[in-house]
Amino acid sequence: MQKIILALIAMLPDSLISLCYGFKPRVMDGQRLNNKARLLCDIDRKMATPVRETPVETTRTNMERLSGAMTGRLPKLASIDDIEIPTDFGKLPARLYRPRKEPAQPVLVYYHGGGYIRGSLDSHDGLCARLAKYGGFAVLSIAYRLAPENKFPAAVDDAMSAFTWACQHGADKGLDPKRVAVGGDSSGGCLAAVVAQQAKTQGVPSPLFQMLLYPTLDAHLSAASYQLFDEGFFLTYDRIRDYRDMYLNNASERDDLRASPILNSDLADLPPALIISAGFDPLRDEAESYGKALQAAGVSVGTVRFPSMVHGFMSMTAILPQADKAIRQAADALRHIFDAKSF
Repeated sequence: MQKIILALIAMLPDSLISLCYGFKPRVMDGQRLNNKARLLCDIDRKMATPVRETPVETTRTNMERLSGAMTGRLPKLASIDDIEIPTDFGKLPARLYRPRKEPAQPVLVYYHGGGYIRGSLDSHDGLCARLAKYGGFAVLSIAYRLAPENKFPAAVDDAMSAFTWACQHGADKGLDPKRVAVGGDSSGGCLAAVVAQQAKTQGVPSPLFQMLLYPTLDAHLSAASYQLFDEGFFLTYDRIRDYRDMYLNNASERDDLRASPILNSDLADLPPALIISAGFDPLRDEAESYGKALQAAGVSVGTVRFPSMVHGFMSMTAILPQADKAIRQAADALRHIFDAKSF
């Protein structure tokens, strides 16, 4: 039923949705919410249950079901292979997307979103495949350990292990260990930012680029946009708070730079970044603030806001044309970096 509803929404003309709302647009903070995104938000608000009242397995299953319907068909690639990455914490499942068959392909190590408690290789299949297709680079999607079974800093440890493996052993899988970038959306965007910071302090090779898609960067949840868009736009303040509390062991960890990378006062010499934000997203302000902080530290940064969109929109390619546009923009930005570093 969910897939049928989403398919119908995808086919609805914008004028008909406007008619349903009495031609009264939803405008906040000088932005107009996209009509299809508005309809999706209204359906979600009526059907959603509080995170704390929902078994975590149900939450994960619901995300898996919706992701396929919202993403649509995958683009054709040369290969998509499930692999395992050896780490100090066990074997880490991953999925490698290759747009071409030749060796020494540059690679984006990608960390999926889901509030640290949900999300998987499957939930972000479409987004990762499109990044590989549009950018012409390989994508290594990482299934890091999830909370509450594996609390902080398990996800960070897995993220760093995966990046280090790509740099040290990526050639074994036909990847170019000298051209490795990191990226992720939401909680995965935080992991990508943390890996970029930790690479600097731990003396390992730095990623060439950090692709941060509407990232969560402040475990204190202090930005003004948390209150401005606290409910009714998919990701609510209550959900974010519950995700955080299921991930962290205690309140003091909110100050840990691995949970709140925006608190880092030493951002100099980090790799260039692209930060994509959504206008109607509680995480909008902290994402854009981090871009300004990076820029002030001398880092090359591109910050792009999609003002009519909501959190997670880049995984809604079957419904929102803006999703495909944003993915292409992110892929093009990284492709230019990889091309400049080709040998």
